[in-house]
Amino acid sequence: MRMKKRFVWIFGLFTGIVGAIVTIIGYIITSRIIYIKKKDDNFILEREKKALRYDEKWYATVEKEYLNIDSPNGYTIKGIYFKPLNTSNTMIVCHGVTENKVNSIKYVRLFERLGFNTVVYDHRRHGETGGETTSYGYYEKFDLQAVLHHIKEQLDNNAVIGVHGESMGAATTLLYAGTLEDEADFYIADCPYSDFSEQLYYLLTKQTPFRSTLAVRLADLFLRLREGYWLKNIAPRTAVTNIKKPVLFIHSLPDDFILPGMTIELYRLKNGPKTLKLFEEGEHAQSFNKNPQEYEETVRSFLQEYILNLDKK
Repeated sequence: MRMKKRFVWIFGLFTGIVGAIVTIIGYIITSRIIYIKKKDDNFILEREKKALRYDEKWYATVEKEYLNIDSPNGYTIKGIYFKPLNTSNTMIVCHGVTENKVNSIKYVRLFERLGFNTVVYDHRRHGETGGETTSYGYYEKFDLQAVLHHIKEQLDNNAVIGVHGESMGAATTLLYAGTLEDEADFYIADCPYSDFSEQLYYLLTKQTPFRSTLAVRLADLFLRLREGYWLKNIAPRTAVTNIKKPVLFIHSLPDDFILPGMTIELYRLKNGPKTLKLFEEGEHAQSFNKNPQEYEETVRSFLQEYILNLDKK
């Protein structure tokens, strides 16, 4: 009887220790995910100035409207609506994780040359926008929906509206279009991941000691408990099959952060009008920075093929 009690006590102690370790690991992994370290806002601004992608004189003189949009997630989305042209055609640009809307301004100049005004905004927990955690597209897609609705209310029925996303912004774009609405006229997805659980596993094995699928399963459980969603809810591969509008998929072949195979997979899964462009130069989210002229021509050709003769209803 005494031996049985000792066994029960030892077993209980062992399972308690294991449970505590599992809880600690799950908490650490999810904290690293949802509170990912962001780049300093001043660093981003100075980087873009130094690279001549942020023109202070142009910024000071271009017509623009500062946006304060209510998020359905309970905070204010901060953005800027650049209006250099007398047109209702508008692009909405979604930046990548750890960046902010200043990183998107390089695309404003691009789309100005292509005949569009442009909205840039900060994702939740980035830049000036509220929100406590990053969700890699899950909650961000609802914010994109709010931004798009806000902009459409200002425009006439003949406006052509597109969404451009980079990295997490590209995944957000596809999740919005494939799981919420497909209300824009076209989408550009630059270096998205096709499934965040696979991307997470790849980064965990590459950057941390957690080199097991168990770590991903723990992250999945703790994300559900802490944030209210499963990793399967951040899978653009399941969303992209529902997108009817044209999509331009872009990736740089040297990208070793989000592998180009993910974009190739998304392109193959997408039904209907689509284009794929793989650049020979550029690390992650550097396709435009390394290949600006070719990037612009790629977007121009895509617009000419699918959009410029769009018959608006």
